[in-house]
Amino acid sequence: MYRLDDRIVALATPWGRSAIAVIRTSGVGCLEALDPLFRGRKRPSSMRGYSLAHGALVDPGTGEMLDEVLLAVFRAPHSYTGEDAAEISCHGSPAGVERIMRTLLAHGFRAAEPGEFTLRAFLNGKVDLTEAEAVHEVVSARTANAHTLALHRLEGRLHARIDAIKEKIASVVAEVEVQLDYPEEDVEHPVSAHLIQEALHEVDGLLATYRVGRLYREGVRVVLAGRTNAGKSSLFNLFMREDRAIVSEVHGTTRDYLEGWISLKGVPVLLYDTAGIRDGGDPVETEGIRRTREILSHADAVIYLVDGTEGFSEGEEALIAELGAERPLIPVWNKVDASAVLPPPEGFIPLSCRTGEGFARLEETLHRVFPEAEGGGAEVVIDSERQRDALVRCRDSLEGGLDALSRGAPLDALAVYLHDAMEALGEITGEVTREDILERIFSCFCVGK
Repeated sequence: MYRLDDRIVALATPWGRSAIAVIRTSGVGCLEALDPLFRGRKRPSSMRGYSLAHGALVDPGTGEMLDEVLLAVFRAPHSYTGEDAAEISCHGSPAGVERIMRTLLAHGFRAAEPGEFTLRAFLNGKVDLTEAEAVHEVVSARTANAHTLALHRLEGRLHARIDAIKEKIASVVAEVEVQLDYPEEDVEHPVSAHLIQEALHEVDGLLATYRVGRLYREGVRVVLAGRTNAGKSSLFNLFMREDRAIVSEVHGTTRDYLEGWISLKGVPVLLYDTAGIRDGGDPVETEGIRRTREILSHADAVIYLVDGTEGFSEGEEALIAELGAERPLIPVWNKVDASAVLPPPEGFIPLSCRTGEGFARLEETLHRVFPEAEGGGAEVVIDSERQRDALVRCRDSLEGGLDALSRGAPLDALAVYLHDAMEALGEITGEVTREDILERIFSCFCVGK
């Protein structure tokens, strides 16, 4: 597990050449550790929180200037991590950034682990676990819808929903424990079973959002498939809105697959342009076809293109039926702008990659393949297996409690079910969390977050 009693440093901006790079530091004594490295009107350790200073960063050992920088200081507990922290804005030269990082590492700082800044924020009570996870999702979001859903969690909407459920359960726990603590009372008060029912309804509602959350978090894999020269690469370029794939009338031009992310009405889609499926071909093309079949085995949906000027080749209809039996498949009759095009069979979408005719219909049809996409406007969704598993345990405990009530079981049995439900909810927000769970969550973050 991470050490939390030292000073950490990491590049917060992406590596590479840029106008400005930002280096983050945090930890007890981090401002004092910066004093000998910063030359400006004020020492970092004497600066107020939320203040800026212009100056030079130097190597304390040689006095050599490393860069002209802007230093931002944040004081505990009013910082992202809850600790004393500083951010160094320097010029974005990779060589310059590397020199600054080497100097910091040689003078009291260590390289931060992935997600360590946010882990410290969580452990210092600045964010709960749902908000910490949302930081990663905001950074990773590939579409506006995915970004909005992550922001909702970051601002605490999921936490608020969990707290509302816990309050209902806690009210019933209080009723039960009063009767358990004072059994000598002759008057027996009925337990508010309706509150358990309401909590169960809320839990089921959150569980129902899981597929929506996963869709926007992970995206879907859509494969363009078909025989050689059916127009897959042209359609790939049309989806990408740029010429990514080589388009040629020569059969077997695509030897390997290409992939690229697109936003389909807010849904992240990883699109694959694959080698044409045919018998024969040279060893390189044969390997491309093998990879095509491997990608197809993991596809969430397939768009199958047929060259409308040639029609079906031998065995192609059987291949389409085979692929469509295992996953959603959208059949497309391509090259309808050609003078020699054949009439499209029933169920096929007529398409011209050259003119764009039929493309809007294809996009709409593909969007309908994923009905979960309609939940993109939800206020709160869950998107991780950890959250789902905890809610399933909570639901099971609430159902067990209702069953115990209906059977007239002792109140202490009901209390056990309710406490188990509360504990499961506490795992979602991080009030009850094992160390290995924390390490697994934060190790997925980028360094500097």
